[in-house]
Amino acid sequence: MTDPLAERVRKLGGAAIRSIGDISRRQRLLDNDATFVQPHEMLAELREDNGTLAARMRALHDLCDEHGDVATASLLENWIDETEHRVWFLFETLRRSN
Repeated sequence: MTDPLAERVRKLGGAAIRSIGDISRRQRLLDNDATFVQPHEMLAELREDNGTLAARMRALHDLCDEHGDVATASLLENWIDETEHRVWFLFETLRRSN
């Protein structure tokens, strides 16, 4: 998702992410720096993070619609679908492991 997103940002006249420091300043999902995380907890956290990502992409899609940016909205539609697939897959994986 990173390369198409950066290309789209530049096409719209914006500045793409430039460095690891730039990424860390913009980061919204929290890191988990625990020494050890149980596999079940790790998958649950990943499912929650993907759910959050999907919700944020849906909000961005609404913003694209408001401004008539169909190209960015189109990219988001595919990414939302892929992200929702990951949420479903992780949910099912966790459900079967309980």
